[in-house]
Amino acid sequence: MPTSEKSSESKEKEVQKENGNDRHRFLTILMLIVLVVAFGFFGYYEFKDRTTHVFETDARINAKLITVSSRVAGRVTNVLVNQGQKVKIGDTLVNIDSRNTNLFNAELEAQLGAIHAQKKRIEAESNLVKNQNESRLASEKSKLNAAQVIVSSLKPQLELIRRDLERTKTLYQQKVISRRQLDQTETKLQRIKREHQIALANLKASRTKVKEVAAEQSKLDILAADILVLFNKETEIKAKIARNLLDFEDRKIKSLINGVIDKTFIEVGEFINPGQRLLLLHNPEEIWIEANIKETSVRRLKIGQQVEVTVDAYPDEVFVGILETIGNTATSAFALIPSPNPSGNFTKITQRIPIRITIAQREGRLRPGMMTEIKIATK
Repeated sequence: MPTSEKSSESKEKEVQKENGNDRHRFLTILMLIVLVVAFGFFGYYEFKDRTTHVFETDARINAKLITVSSRVAGRVTNVLVNQGQKVKIGDTLVNIDSRNTNLFNAELEAQLGAIHAQKKRIEAESNLVKNQNESRLASEKSKLNAAQVIVSSLKPQLELIRRDLERTKTLYQQKVISRRQLDQTETKLQRIKREHQIALANLKASRTKVKEVAAEQSKLDILAADILVLFNKETEIKAKIARNLLDFEDRKIKSLINGVIDKTFIEVGEFINPGQRLLLLHNPEEIWIEANIKETSVRRLKIGQQVEVTVDAYPDEVFVGILETIGNTATSAFALIPSPNPSGNFTKITQRIPIRITIAQREGRLRPGMMTEIKIATK
C-alpha cells in the first residue's frame, strides 16, 4: 500500500507539472501574440503616419533678436532694464552722460540770442536810414521840381525880353525912342539872364542832391547784406542746436518695439563707443519655427499645411502652426567652405531644405532657441 500510494502521488505531481508547463506555454504564446499584434498596430500607425505626415525633430523657435547700440560715445549713467524684463515702445533702456551736450546747447542758445539782438539793431538802423532817405529824397525832389518850374518860367521871359531888345534897338536907330529906354531894356535882359542862370544852377544842384540821396540807398543794401549774413549764421546755429538736440535724444536710448530684454552687455559707469552693442531684445509676439526638411519630403509639402508642434519644454502640450515658406535652395549651397570631390569618390547625402512655420505665442512661454518637434500633415 505505501508503494502504490507513492506511485500515485508521483503521477499526480507529473500531471500537475505537465499542466503547469502547458499553462506557461500558453501564457508565453499569448504574450507573444499580444506583442506581435501590438507591434503590428504600432507599425501600421507608424507607417500610416510616415505616409501622411512629414516629421522633423531638429526644429527651433526663432525671433528677430534686435541688437541695441549707441550712436554716440559717453559714460553710462543708468541701465534701467534687466534680463527678462518686458518693455514697451518708448521706454528708456539706457542713459548716457549728457552734461557736455547740455553745456554746448546753452552756448549755442547764447550765440543765437546775440545774433537775434544784432539783427534787431541792424533792422532798426535800416528802418531809420530808409525813413531818413525817403524824407530827404522827397524834400530834394520837391526842390528839383521847384527849380524846374522856375527855369521853365524864366525861359519864355528871356526869349520875350530878347525880342523886345531887338525891337527897341530898331526903334532907337530910327530915333523913335530914347537911349534911356534902350538901356532899361538891356538892363532888364541882363537881370532875366542872371535869374535864368541862377535857376539853372539851382536845378543842377537839386539834381545832384537827388542823386546823392539815391546813392545813399547803397547803405541800405549793405545793411541788408549784413542781415543776410546774420540770417545764415542763425540758420547754421539752429542746425547745430537741432543736431545737438538729436545728440541729447541719442543719449536716452529707448525701445522701438514692445518686447523682452534677452541680455545686457554693459554696466553703469562703463564708457561706450558708437556702434557698441548694449543689449539684445525681441518681440515675443513675433516668433516662428525654422527647420530643415529632407529634400525627399519637399514634394509632399505645400504652403498653408497645418503643423503639429511639440515643444521639448512642454512635452504634455501640443501647439498648432502653419507652414509659411518653403526654401528654394538647399542649406549646403550656403556653406562657407565648399566640399569639392577631386578624387572621384562620391557618397550621396540627402540635402536639407529650410522651411518656416508660423506659430501663435501662448502666454509668452515660447522663447527663441527652444527645441521643438514638428509633424506636418500632408494628406
